Amino acid sequence: MRLAPKLARKIAIALAALAALPAIAYAATIGGNYYAPQYDYREFFAATDGKNFPVILAGDAFPGVDPATVARDLLPAMQRAKPRPALTFTYDRPLPPPSPDYRLVLVFDPANNLNADPVCAGQPPRFKPGTPGRFYVYAIYCRNAQAMSFTTAWTQATGPTDPRIEQLFRELFMVIFSDQQRRFASLDPQMIP
Repeated sequence: MRLAPKLARKIAIALAALAALPAIAYAATIGGNYYAPQYDYREFFAATDGKNFPVILAGDAFPGVDPATVARDLLPAMQRAKPRPALTFTYDRPLPPPSPDYRLVLVFDPANNLNADPVCAGQPPRFKPGTPGRFYVYAIYCRNAQAMSFTTAWTQATGPTDPRIEQLFRELFMVIFSDQQRRFASLDPQMIP
């Protein structure tokens, strides 16, 4: 009689582990994040809702694959994983750039000491050698020459159409465009003298 509960518990643990395998296989890793004091999700929403949102790609996401093919295949993955505003990701940038100039810069295999603000200011990014089979990106949300937020993300991927990349973008966009960061908090009238 005592074996049955132990056996049932072991079976339940094994089934739970098997159920978690697909999630582990598709899980992306998101690095630490940063939000400038000026970052406000409501500003991002107002600037992008119903509009085109420029994306700039820098680096070689998949060495040996034509960069135009990579760009073509990444855009639909980003669009399917897009954040809540009804935005449309595009590689087209208006000339002259609008003011303020909002954009997302994706730097593939960035140098370890690459800073976000110089990238937003237009300085060319630096890179490190990539790791075969790994998609590694430094995402920077820029307003004019200042980084509003940035983070890194990586996952194992075989090419630009790998479904793990879309999952990475889904998780990445929740961090880089966090609706939990607000510059102007609601004021409590009782706290105003």
